[in-house]
Amino acid sequence: MFKRLLGKPKQETNALETLDKLNETLEMLEKKESVLLKKAAAEVEKAKEFTRAKNKRAAIQCLKRKRLYEQQVEQLGNFQLRIHDQMILLEGAKATTETVDALRTGAAAMKAMQKATNIDDVDKTMDEINEQTENMKMIQEALSTPIGSAADIDDDELEAELEELEEAELEEQLLQPATTAPSAPIHAPAGRQQVRPASQHSKTEEDELAALQAEMAL
Repeated sequence: MFKRLLGKPKQETNALETLDKLNETLEMLEKKESVLLKKAAAEVEKAKEFTRAKNKRAAIQCLKRKRLYEQQVEQLGNFQLRIHDQMILLEGAKATTETVDALRTGAAAMKAMQKATNIDDVDKTMDEINEQTENMKMIQEALSTPIGSAADIDDDELEAELEELEEAELEEQLLQPATTAPSAPIHAPAGRQQVRPASQHSKTEEDELAALQAEMAL
């Protein structure tokens, strides 16, 4: 039905040619109308001149010709309205044809895309992806499994050993004496001699005793 109403591409070309022809005809009618209006105005001027010359019969003839020109102008105006109406119909049909062609092209493209990616191919592709994913997981698990001597090590034993180390570390920390902050140096008052530390005083006594023993041996 649409093909009968709108036509095929060849008919669309004919519609464009028809629009061009209608435009040319419209321009021609407008030119004729302009010429007739000038002639009607000229007849009015002639009638005025004959009226001033008291030539009533000639003036009436001019007015008759003016009426004929005006009738032709009115007829040309009706022709122009018909042509405008025809042009509007053709332009609307052309726009409708282009719209239908665009929709037809879009539908064909969508159909081709659906044909290229049908549901069976999508399901097959997803199954292949899932299969490859599972295979990769199995490969990763196999590579992460310990082999040789490492496979004989018991994780529970390692955890128990780790707990023993943590307990021993805690006991060692508890047995360590509390550290005290270093005492500030004591400054002796002015005029008094500083008191030497006990260790230095004991060392001095030992030196004096050694010197006394050396003198007695002499």
